[in-house]
Amino acid sequence: MKAVVLEEPLKFVVADICEPDGPGPGEALVRVHRVGICGSDVAGYLGKMPFYGYPRIPGHELGVEVLEIGNGVDHLAVGDRCAVEPYINNPASFASQRGHDNCCNDLQVLGIHTDGGLRSRFVVPARKLHVSTKLEMEQLALVETLGIGCHAIDRCQPPANEHLLVIGAGPIGLSVIEFARQARAKITVMDMNRSRLEFCRDNMGVDHIVQFAGDGSELNELQRITGGEFYLAVLDATGSVASMSGALNYVAWGGTLVFVGLSSTEISFPQPLMHAPEMTFLASRNSLPRDFHRVIGLIEDESIDTRPWITHRIGMQELVADFEQFTRPESGVIKAIVQVD
Repeated sequence: MKAVVLEEPLKFVVADICEPDGPGPGEALVRVHRVGICGSDVAGYLGKMPFYGYPRIPGHELGVEVLEIGNGVDHLAVGDRCAVEPYINNPASFASQRGHDNCCNDLQVLGIHTDGGLRSRFVVPARKLHVSTKLEMEQLALVETLGIGCHAIDRCQPPANEHLLVIGAGPIGLSVIEFARQARAKITVMDMNRSRLEFCRDNMGVDHIVQFAGDGSELNELQRITGGEFYLAVLDATGSVASMSGALNYVAWGGTLVFVGLSSTEISFPQPLMHAPEMTFLASRNSLPRDFHRVIGLIEDESIDTRPWITHRIGMQELVADFEQFTRPESGVIKAIVQVD
């Protein structure tokens, strides 16, 4: 069968690979229908993803169909449509035993540490499949992205009706915005890209947008929005060293900074900038099973509308030639979906 393989940075190929074996106990064989392209896929392509190994079959935002189930699986049936929780954790690990499946000591994320979903079929632990009888495959492929935002907002628990700043209006930033809305925060979004900010204004219902110019003018605008006290919650979803290092400047006294994006390079800042306001630092990694259940429910009852998100659709063959466009914000990509079937 065919698979898209990232052999090394900047080099995709379509390769013939072996058919998967049948599912063992606790496993399921799935057919991949849709794959979302994520910022980590772009980072892997550019050679900037710290956890990435090559060669690699990418793809962890997946809408799949169950083809076969192994012994001991009682929550699935052949034909079920599922979102895939791509964080393959060791249930016996220290973190997993304490409810942190998302950052397990032995974590293997599909498409990053181990091969992912840009192939026709593969075997996955059945506990990582989340069924929906209502959602289409494209919607299921967006569940993982939205789970990132769900978990990030859960990490900082922003108070309702207080100012919250999301830095970065890419897909992960958008997922944070969705759940900041669910928390009833007053949302400001800051990004360098005007078209992404306009998307947030026109489709996400945010309260304020600020274009980052890098000359300090954004500080004045952010202070104007908040009445001079900055933001009780700041979530940086950029993965940019410069942005993450500077994000402390926007946190209110007693506030919280959450790093949702990931960088392979050290960040730096003056320690008093963090210490004087007794700032809380949080990292947010992946998401939890409960986040998948919540996201699926919110899409099913139309509390979240995924339709504006998908701006590009592409086949596996075209992906090899056209992927480079997804690395450029000016291309207008919000979310690209790969059709595998």
